[in-house]
Amino acid sequence: MKLTVFEFVSVDGVSQGPGSPEEDTSDGFTQGGWLVPFIDGAFIRQAAAWLGQADALLLGRRTYDAFARDWPQITDPDDPFTVLMNGLPKYVASHTLTAGSWNPTTILSGDVAAQVAELKQQPGRELQIHGSARLAQSLLAAGLIDEFRLVVAPVIVGRGRRLFPDGGASAGLRLVSSQTTPGGLTLQVYERTGPATYATYTGVSDLG
Repeated sequence: MKLTVFEFVSVDGVSQGPGSPEEDTSDGFTQGGWLVPFIDGAFIRQAAAWLGQADALLLGRRTYDAFARDWPQITDPDDPFTVLMNGLPKYVASHTLTAGSWNPTTILSGDVAAQVAELKQQPGRELQIHGSARLAQSLLAAGLIDEFRLVVAPVIVGRGRRLFPDGGASAGLRLVSSQTTPGGLTLQVYERTGPATYATYTGVSDLG
């Protein structure tokens, strides 16, 4: 399976609490809900299409707890995410959780990177990380992320946990696709190509 990261980020890279002020108040964060003003039908359709490519979800403990609390309560028959979110196999990276309440759930503890590498060898389409920024960072450092799908909201939040923090792993990326929704969200798909590359600018005549 391909390991993909589906993440909401602000222009300044914040990924914490996109859905509501109460979603994630850790470290005193009070500015949640910054994505919601920009959500529109085009975004919903693309996000549903991406979720439809998943054969399993991979989540960190914090995201799992929030999803396990909220998604089973959504019963709207027109919601394009509910059936898949509730029905897909869930893998949770946690050193403290021993059992999950949002079935089907499997707990990954110990060497999570090694277990994720084994999951990637199984047949299937995509193992998708939703949210779970710290987990995504650790798996990027382990060289296991294949693709990033970033939904960039046109807002500067100013504080909060970032998807790519200072001191995090570097990586080379290739832009696969980019589109903008009527509401102003930019949907960017990047394929990881290996280590980041660097060069020195010496003038336009040297550009290929």
